[in-house]
Amino acid sequence: MQTALRKMGNSTGMIVPRSILGEIGVAAGAAMDLRVEDGRLIVTPITTPTRAGWATSAAAMALSDGSEEADWQAFGNQGDHDLQW
Repeated sequence: MQTALRKMGNSTGMIVPRSILGEIGVAAGAAMDLRVEDGRLIVTPITTPTRAGWATSAAAMALSDGSEEADWQAFGNQGDHDLQW
């Protein structure tokens, strides 16, 4: 499959067909890592772990005003109002 480089403002872009994006498991807007190896452009999706940053966020909540319980109550689940304790 071939594509062409295109002028996009002050940059140059390349249109990547949806079929190619699907093969590498990404969609438009995905963060990508670019590097050059032996004169070839290598493009790799940047993936982050599912729970990346959760520990930092939890620590920030605990330090916010000392009322950690109130902060955690803001994180509800669908159907919580139906539960009886």
